[in-house]
Amino acid sequence: MNEQALARLRFASRRAVEGPTLGPLLEAAAGDPLMKRLWIPVVMSVSAFATPLATTPARALEHEDRVLLERYARDTWRSIQAFGEDGRLPADALRRYGNGWVVSGLTSPTDIAAYLWSIVAAEDLRLVNHDIAVAQLKQTLKRVGELERSHGFFYNWYDPATGARSRIWPGGAQVRPFLSSVDNAWLAAAFMVVGNAYPELRAETEALLKPMDFGFFYDPYDPGNAVKHPGLLRGGYWTDNDSFAGFYYRTLNTEPRIASYIGIARGQVPPEHYYRMSRPGEGCSKGETVPVREYAGVQVPQGTTCYRGMRIVPSWDGTMFEALMVPLFVPEAEWAPRSWGVNHRLYTRAQIVYGLNDAQLGYWGISAAFSPQGVYRAFGVAPLGIDVNTRQGAAGTERIVTPHASFLALQFAPVEALANLRALQRDFPVYGPYGFYDSVDVIARTASDRVLILDQAMILASLSRVLGGDVLRKSFCAGAVESVVRPLIALEEFNAGIEPEPGPQELAERIKEEERGSERERATPATRADPGR
Repeated sequence: MNEQALARLRFASRRAVEGPTLGPLLEAAAGDPLMKRLWIPVVMSVSAFATPLATTPARALEHEDRVLLERYARDTWRSIQAFGEDGRLPADALRRYGNGWVVSGLTSPTDIAAYLWSIVAAEDLRLVNHDIAVAQLKQTLKRVGELERSHGFFYNWYDPATGARSRIWPGGAQVRPFLSSVDNAWLAAAFMVVGNAYPELRAETEALLKPMDFGFFYDPYDPGNAVKHPGLLRGGYWTDNDSFAGFYYRTLNTEPRIASYIGIARGQVPPEHYYRMSRPGEGCSKGETVPVREYAGVQVPQGTTCYRGMRIVPSWDGTMFEALMVPLFVPEAEWAPRSWGVNHRLYTRAQIVYGLNDAQLGYWGISAAFSPQGVYRAFGVAPLGIDVNTRQGAAGTERIVTPHASFLALQFAPVEALANLRALQRDFPVYGPYGFYDSVDVIARTASDRVLILDQAMILASLSRVLGGDVLRKSFCAGAVESVVRPLIALEEFNAGIEPEPGPQELAERIKEEERGSERERATPATRADPGR
């Protein structure tokens, strides 16, 4: 590569940082395959970071965008209504059989929470009037109040028709009685939303919420034995043998942090617990020292993972909902602009770059979903997850794209999210009378035969955020959540961000290393892997 080409590349990359256009860089890389391999993905990321944070994306929507999103909201709400027909608790899924749909599965605390907050969002979107919303909420709260509980918390599975605690799976296996901390947290969050949005229902929600003390799941920090007592929330509790689950919710950028927010806000868990959770990762350079900063008296390693020039605090599985479900209820990006305000944007951008560039799918948005092959799993973007199963099992799974991921991204990348949703609807059989099906295999060009209440509820919550009055966040954050949690998380500065542009010497070294790698590949004879290894 000559000096003139290098100069053009550096000028173009500066242009990309200064503005949202990619044209100059792409032009600079044209005709040089090596430059294209090294730099186009990186500057795609940098240019995205230069785009201002979209805190009020609804104002940027064109009329045709709003019309489309309003249609999505109506159809999604139709599915939510189907989940709760005939006064039953919402089942986990709707499944397509021929030309019809039937409810399928048991119900869980998260399913019930999704149904409750969807009713609130539906009124916010003018899909249902106030009287009907109150009647549906009141009926559901009454049924929830009749459910069997233990230690103040709800079991993980119930029969949606009778409300009885599930003891046998449909296949005949026994259901172990489990109290999940994160599932109960989502139900508690829904109670808080309903109680603050509807003062006439506050007595009912407070009665349901009062026994739920999340200090039950908290293992206090012991400086003398931090491994055994790490100051974290346990995953749950088995009531058949009175024992806690053998794992903690340690990784910060995952959806169980909603339980931490609730416990801290309600005075059940100490605030410093937030800083006991892990920001994992080793950074972008070999041998890099991870910075450590002190918050609330805790020494906090500020780890990140590095992907396409972006430093990102990763999640566990690399899914979209782990990172962006909580912001439907807590305005983390606004309350903590130096941490979540940076990370949410970069995490969203990384999902986009991965789908369009690395996986070369032509579409993006990977998250936990029910696949067309009939399997529910946490499909994730390997570079964004720390779980070894995500990293080793990613091959062949990144082809599963789920629409709810684009809806979660609406508040951080509205233009890209709308374009992706339009493309999915145009190119695949993924849309029906109940809105988007749960996922699509973009290689096999097949769609899932189900819609899940949680995923539909995240879609409706996202639409309430951008089309309505943001009632879910306002209602959840009223009172102690804002007064306690906001100043706590505002303190922190993640090590997330964009890697500095390399200088000429570093760039030349990278190019030489890439060339050496290409030469080694050409010199190595093709061999078949030993199947026994």
